[in-house]
Amino acid sequence: MPRKAGPHVTDRVMLAISITRQFDGIWIGSCRRSQDDLTRIERALLLVNQHSPVHYSRIIRELERIWINLVPHGVAAYYHSLKACVLDERFVEDTATSVEHIASAIVHESTHARLERYGIAYDEDQRARIEGICFRRELALAVRLPDGAKLQQGIVASLDWYKANPDYFREPQFRERYVNGQIEALRHLGAPKWLIRLLLISLSIIARTKRLFSIDRRSISLG
Repeated sequence: MPRKAGPHVTDRVMLAISITRQFDGIWIGSCRRSQDDLTRIERALLLVNQHSPVHYSRIIRELERIWINLVPHGVAAYYHSLKACVLDERFVEDTATSVEHIASAIVHESTHARLERYGIAYDEDQRARIEGICFRRELALAVRLPDGAKLQQGIVASLDWYKANPDYFREPQFRERYVNGQIEALRHLGAPKWLIRLLLISLSIIARTKRLFSIDRRSISLG
């Protein structure tokens, strides 16, 4: 059996400097060291527990951590190596982001964790189906929330958009969004322009190297 990958060194460092609390057995932390962040997460978890105990039990079972950090490729992500729902700090601190939205994002990422535990890999040809499942779990929560009407509308709109744009989950689009997200994250941190240019050059070299190795593997297999 292959050894499971552990947390990256950078993640370990950032976890160590985060402020943290424990909530019903879940580690919650904020990389930007904001107590308000942790309070918003607690309120979101209480909201889920109050209105949908089934969703809450799945969160408790599937996640060990809820961590507020920078997410280059969206408002939230599931990190298998940490068993963590990672929420983008810009999403959490935005006054337009309601507690309902945070609760919905946690449910979405805990669903990713559950599907992964069942052996459903996030392969390119399965991504649209997997995301559809996760959004429907969000919708199942939203219909139970007293102030969930606006959230419901947004989830339904997202489901319709993804159905109409299946290429959104293809690998080239994934890579492009990740690169653009890294640039925006650096800008958010106030990084100098030379560092952003260096990142772009490095990513370009890595991409070309991967393409060369891919071509080499194909030529060996076809030779």
